[in-house]
Amino acid sequence: MPPHTLFISDLHLSADHPHSIAAFQRFITTLAPQAEALYILGDLLEYWAGDDDRHDFFHAGIVNALRDLAAHGTKVYLMHGNRDLLMGDALAQACRAKLLPDPTLLDLYGTPTLLTHGDTLCTDDVEYQKFRAQVHDAQFQKSFLAQPLAARKAYIEQLRRQSTAAKQNKDSAIMDVNDAAVATLLREYRYPRLIHGHTHRPKRHEHVVDGHRCERWVLSDWDQRISILCCDAQGCRAINF
Repeated sequence: MPPHTLFISDLHLSADHPHSIAAFQRFITTLAPQAEALYILGDLLEYWAGDDDRHDFFHAGIVNALRDLAAHGTKVYLMHGNRDLLMGDALAQACRAKLLPDPTLLDLYGTPTLLTHGDTLCTDDVEYQKFRAQVHDAQFQKSFLAQPLAARKAYIEQLRRQSTAAKQNKDSAIMDVNDAAVATLLREYRYPRLIHGHTHRPKRHEHVVDGHRCERWVLSDWDQRISILCCDAQGCRAINF
């Protein structure tokens, strides 16, 4: 197989989802070691309460798997999602991974490629964007992380229940990306290829922005359909797993 890079997101790994855990373990020991790099574009975990939770038995297994992959020679990159936005340097170092800012632009085998988790593109979901601004505030995160780990976990569990209930009353369309927001981002970064997750609607889209044709790849969530985006010098393709 020619040199290639893999992209995944929205695995939502937790001890309550053994199917996803088994798939991740199989992926990390079969497909992933063949790649030059693995990019995880957010929501690797169901939630992350802080790097002091990395020694938990379940989390330690994920950390060790990524560390072993990096030791094998595959570069590992992590991007924050909405569920694991509190991933920090201690976790990245334990995984032998690099934390990426959102968005990140890279030259991918000669093609400018922009990576983002994708939630910033869902601008029609006004309530979510207000919440996102709050939890991404540096002072909010500092105050939150100062609380005991058990209290943080309890608070996150409460938020998860509220979020699940709120989604049932939302039009599914507002939880997808806004085309104008996509166009603005593509214009800002000079019309690259775009790869993101978050929306759980895996597909290849094509956008024409200012006369430039740009492809947008949406990654799958592992709760519904497991696929991996594989990119090389010839382009990108989804691999069902």
